Amino acid sequence: MSSVFGDILRKLRKEKGYSQQQLADLLFVDRTSVTNWETGRRVPDAILISRISDLLSVDTATLLGVTEHPDEKPNIIIVDDENIVLQGGLRVLQEVLTDANIVGFNKPSEAISYAKANQIFLAFLDIEMGRTSGIDVCRELLSINPRTNVVFLTAHTEHSLDAWDTGASGFIRKPLTPDEIESQLTKLRHPHHG
Repeated sequence: MSSVFGDILRKLRKEKGYSQQQLADLLFVDRTSVTNWETGRRVPDAILISRISDLLSVDTATLLGVTEHPDEKPNIIIVDDENIVLQGGLRVLQEVLTDANIVGFNKPSEAISYAKANQIFLAFLDIEMGRTSGIDVCRELLSINPRTNVVFLTAHTEHSLDAWDTGASGFIRKPLTPDEIESQLTKLRHPHHG
């Protein structure tokens, strides 16, 4: 969260025309505190976050990066360890979701790294990926951003009960089809307001 918060803070501060020193003076903190927040080394406490949001005229959800910005394309990922399935899924997603940034990953660890640097709106996750479970990847993604929508992909329906326990939005049997994607978009827990 801290790097997302830092990026948002820097952008909003500049939009208001404040230098780091001016913002620090208004908050009664030293400039290095603002620098640490903007670089992701530190996150202010809840009281300071509230004061910052008041000063910058935004709600705390926007400041913390947990709301979607309507003018931004949503980030969507698909994670599957089988390359042929991943490539096919990417093609179908790009066909249906033309106004989104769509990225595919064979390795769950790379998807997690991407999610730490980018706010993920929707993740399509294979449940069985070698030693890594898509269910574990889902939990990790939701710990990074609780508003990430997750849809599981699998050829094995016996995993569906475990998948529902994670807070996922949906479940699709492979292969991914345009109709299935359209259907899942109506069931997301956190819809995109773009």
